Amino acid sequence: MQPSPIALKVSYRARTAALAALGALQACCVGPNFTRPEPPAAARYTSNTLAIESPAAGGGQHVALGKQIEGDWWSLFGSDAIDGVVKQALEHNRTLTQAAETLAQARELALAQAGSRYPQVALTAGVGRQKYGAEFLGGFSVPTFTYYAVGPTVSYTLDYTGGIARSVEQQQAQAEAARQQLDAAYLTVSGQAVMQTLTIASMGAQIATLETILEQDRDNLRLVRSALENGMVARIDVVSAESQIASDSALLPPLRQELSKAHHALSLILGRAPDQELPADLQLAQIVLPLEIPVSLPSELAHRRPDILAAEAHLHAATSAVGVAASNLYPKIQLTATVGPQAGTPGGLFDYSGEAWSIFSGLTMPLFDGGTLRAQKRAAVDAMRASAANYEQTVLEAFTQVADLLEALSHDAEQLAAEDQAQQAAEANLGLTRAAYQEGNVGILQVLDAQRSYQQARLGYVKSVAQRYLDTVQLFLALGGTSPHLLDRPAANNL
Repeated sequence: MQPSPIALKVSYRARTAALAALGALQACCVGPNFTRPEPPAAARYTSNTLAIESPAAGGGQHVALGKQIEGDWWSLFGSDAIDGVVKQALEHNRTLTQAAETLAQARELALAQAGSRYPQVALTAGVGRQKYGAEFLGGFSVPTFTYYAVGPTVSYTLDYTGGIARSVEQQQAQAEAARQQLDAAYLTVSGQAVMQTLTIASMGAQIATLETILEQDRDNLRLVRSALENGMVARIDVVSAESQIASDSALLPPLRQELSKAHHALSLILGRAPDQELPADLQLAQIVLPLEIPVSLPSELAHRRPDILAAEAHLHAATSAVGVAASNLYPKIQLTATVGPQAGTPGGLFDYSGEAWSIFSGLTMPLFDGGTLRAQKRAAVDAMRASAANYEQTVLEAFTQVADLLEALSHDAEQLAAEDQAQQAAEANLGLTRAAYQEGNVGILQVLDAQRSYQQARLGYVKSVAQRYLDTVQLFLALGGTSPHLLDRPAANNL
């Protein structure tokens, strides 16, 4: 007998209501929902306005607050050589490759976890021997028999608490943290490539300056020896000049050691052994100092610096973990279905009459666990609060770092101006002292003192110039650099 239209309608409505209820259960997720933290309401990084925040009348270096870096940040130095070094570093650096592979792993784990939301289908096959007890079938005896079975098995865990969804969310947040760590590695590698290139240029400039000073020391020694032969000075003046050469020569080995260390560090960044040839050393004069430095607002920095975004992703994962722990307090419902032929002989598996199926639903409910599950939930809540504190600390540290570097650049300009004046004054004093010595108005000690002052002034000026470049690089890095454009590429070969 065919069912009536009314019965069909009632049956349809019942199924619809059941599916709607099931959907509502599936949409319910226990635990807190993650909300992206609001950045601190700060309009600037320092409490006072810095001189570097307004364009200098002479066209000096200044910052543009609220402006974003366009293009690759290292291109602002206007050096093809630096561009080439950074490109090589990004292509061959092992740390960057490791971070990319870690990201690929995290993404695959997220995909693997996402598969748990769907029914799991497997093919099972088995053969066995079976014997029933005499009383099992009410006194009817069945001899021992062999059975064969084959067919698919479908199992599905009803995620009415959202625990599985939370676990997927947690794994996806961890993948996002790995993505931000790749971004941070990209920023670190590019920054170290530029920093070591500038350090090499700085050491080269200091060595060249010191070698020039040593040449002047030798001129002084020849001058004193000539004066000694003419009876114009005593032997102690010659010893003083020789002592000055020895003192200045002692400054060269440490500078050469620092230059070697910078070369080795650059080799490591480029993914090369230290004995391999490196790009030709740059001169500081060949590198353009960026005069306008784009500085994003604090609220924008919190949404672009990779370490802050990584801390945010870890907070997201910790928040999801609370939902996973909370779902473990509820009963687990699993649905299982099997279908397939069963037979007493292998050939009987192909007989349609041997077809069998089963549907099973199971419920597992925690009754007593010694407080383990509730303790795990409290631990997850504590971990979430710790992640929130870590996020806030990371943001504050980033703001502090930017503030320190803005102050440093402001003071670098003042220091450079002072070193320039000191160098000019020392150079003028040395020239006058040498002229006075040749006329016999001053002794060699005054010449050596003037020479020492000039040496310190020249080295101080070169160091100030190099420090200004290095602080500029550090500021670009503290601001989060620019987007790496590598994160969506395959990890293994494109790096």
